[in-house]
Amino acid sequence: MNQPMTSSTPRVRLVLLLHDHQPVGNFDHVFQQAYEDSYRPFLEILKRWEGIRVSLHTSGPLIEWLDSVHPGYLDEIAGLVNQGRIEIIGGPFYEPILAMIPSHDRVGQIRHYTRWLENRLGAKVRGMWVPERVWEQSFTKDIVAAGIEYTVLDDYHFKAAGLRKEQLYGYYLTEDEGRLLAVFPGSERLRYTIPFAEPHVTIEYLREIGEKHPNAVVVFGDDGEKFGTWPDTKKHVYEDRWLERFFEALLREQDWLRVCTLGEAYDAVSPLGKIYLPDCSYREMTEWALPTEQQRELESLRHEMSGDPRWSRVRAFIRGGYWRNFRVKYPEANEMYARMMEVSRRIQNAISSAPADSTLRDAQLELYRGQCNCPYWHGAFGGIYLPHLRNAVYEHLIAADNLIEQHFRSQSAWVDVRAEDFDFDGQPEVRLANDHMVAYVAPFRGGQLYEWDVRSIRRNLLATMTRRPEVYHDKVRAGASGHHEGCASIHDRVVFKQAGLESQIQYDRYPRKSLIDMFYSPETTLEQVRSGQAVYWADLSNLQYETTIHANPDRVRVTLSREATVLDQTVRVTKAILLSEGSPILEVAYRLENLPADRPLLFAVELNVAGLPANADDRFFESLEGARLGHLGTQLDLEETPGLALVDSWLGLRLQLAFSRPTNLWTFPVASVSQSEGGFELVHQSVAIQPHWWVTPDATGRWSVMMRFLADTSAASQRESVAELATASV
Repeated sequence: MNQPMTSSTPRVRLVLLLHDHQPVGNFDHVFQQAYEDSYRPFLEILKRWEGIRVSLHTSGPLIEWLDSVHPGYLDEIAGLVNQGRIEIIGGPFYEPILAMIPSHDRVGQIRHYTRWLENRLGAKVRGMWVPERVWEQSFTKDIVAAGIEYTVLDDYHFKAAGLRKEQLYGYYLTEDEGRLLAVFPGSERLRYTIPFAEPHVTIEYLREIGEKHPNAVVVFGDDGEKFGTWPDTKKHVYEDRWLERFFEALLREQDWLRVCTLGEAYDAVSPLGKIYLPDCSYREMTEWALPTEQQRELESLRHEMSGDPRWSRVRAFIRGGYWRNFRVKYPEANEMYARMMEVSRRIQNAISSAPADSTLRDAQLELYRGQCNCPYWHGAFGGIYLPHLRNAVYEHLIAADNLIEQHFRSQSAWVDVRAEDFDFDGQPEVRLANDHMVAYVAPFRGGQLYEWDVRSIRRNLLATMTRRPEVYHDKVRAGASGHHEGCASIHDRVVFKQAGLESQIQYDRYPRKSLIDMFYSPETTLEQVRSGQAVYWADLSNLQYETTIHANPDRVRVTLSREATVLDQTVRVTKAILLSEGSPILEVAYRLENLPADRPLLFAVELNVAGLPANADDRFFESLEGARLGHLGTQLDLEETPGLALVDSWLGLRLQLAFSRPTNLWTFPVASVSQSEGGFELVHQSVAIQPHWWVTPDATGRWSVMMRFLADTSAASQRESVAELATASV
């Protein structure tokens, strides 16, 4: 390490660090397409150019898939590792943002992945990739404790600490509680020239650096999917030979330019100094983390000042937001985070007394998978707006929770209830759980049911998404053509995957959860409710309910109650949620008191069901008698019905809603206009179901109804049994 400079020392060392990643829960065909378009062709070309060395980080979800589906690819990687052509970069196994997981999980994930990589690829792992380059200084001690020597962040982090660009051609040491870590700045300029500009643009940029800063190190660290998977890049990078021309150009300049790995640069060059870096990420991420109005204001300011000669000096001091505030911007992200933290805490407490228990270690691995970062935030990538990614996180967290219960409970049927601040909002929530399901209720937020986990299929039926303003909705409304000449970065593209999206933008006045209580004006129609134009006589969706908890050995109940002013009448609304041991049924009883005797009131309760796609033949509505009523995107307006079922044949779920009195029902799909790497698109989020009644009181001024929600997963269980028998017979 730290060799003295000689006449043969290159003026510039260029590190090419590729980050290949697919999230937990992504579709198998997406993995396969990325393999065919990016990972495989890049490796084929790299093998032919022996003078090129690269550092490679492959995320855990992707490498497990590769090991299962394309093990030969990893064998070839291992061969190049043995030749010194590829350096393997580690990191937390399942690509969590380090800021969202506890310290013990940071160390655990990094160590676990290092062992996996060394066993499978024969690699000595010294460096790591920081997911999404989200950084907080306190990470240093955990990273070093996990055995890591160096990492890469963006040059933006270093500029935020006060350094100038001419001070960024090397690496710095940073420290926390006496632990030292080397940190390289990755070049934002190279993130935009590679592979989008012609190779000579990058070469000239590096030449300029070398002339002014001898013995410089410049790091390109970015997504491997830019080389074939991002829109238009497959043709650009491979068919038009960009990558080969780039490698040719690099090797032509070997008299002053050396392409090396991150480890080689670390060993050859002394640190430039010491630095403490602020809480930060790459520039675009910090902007996405801002509240929508501030994000819009920043875009406007940038546009207004772009022609001002002072702008280049001023923008160095402009900062975006803080990554953790995605959990404020998107409460759904906080719900996932809170569930993850609960599971992590339970596992950590259990493992501390039984460190070798295999069930708990399996639970820990499920937890790690449930920490994959992609659905916890949103920017140019679909993130939290993609239901299959949210479902995948909950699937693994619920699986971990199931294993914890298996470890602690000897009886097959059980039930319990407890209240605590599960979601870190300063107010208690209530958790009802048994051997079939888990339900979370928020008394201080309308008494809403905000999570409902079905254990056997590991699905949170309330992993919904509320529609809210996004800055890019301005582009959608403007109706930009979406045409962009040539190959461009995702951050610069405007593409519409469907026509007419501007007419589909809609925002919700309350969270799309369940047991949302409201009184409508008498003229209200399904279309008004669906379009958000309904007139409310009383909206209880975000009001505080008084709470009482009752626990018997075989049955638990939470009762929520409050008064509501409906026009000039003060009505008391009480709802009780009941769960029994061994039961797949959640019971909900409503009682209204002090109702006016001179007029009926239109009372409605909204339920939302997530994760059951619309417009699919094997997902449909069904009457209680078994008659099909249309796919789950159908708008239904039913009168005087005893109930309704939602069937998902793929999941093996039949969710039956039954009512103790004849009930009117409205149903409609909830879809968001959101942005992903492919462009703007309409994404189905949930099915909204509103049972509603014309409420007339009895002689005491009361009215009541009982609802029974049966989560029947017998089809899924039968399918599992058949699969197990088939496996056993083989």
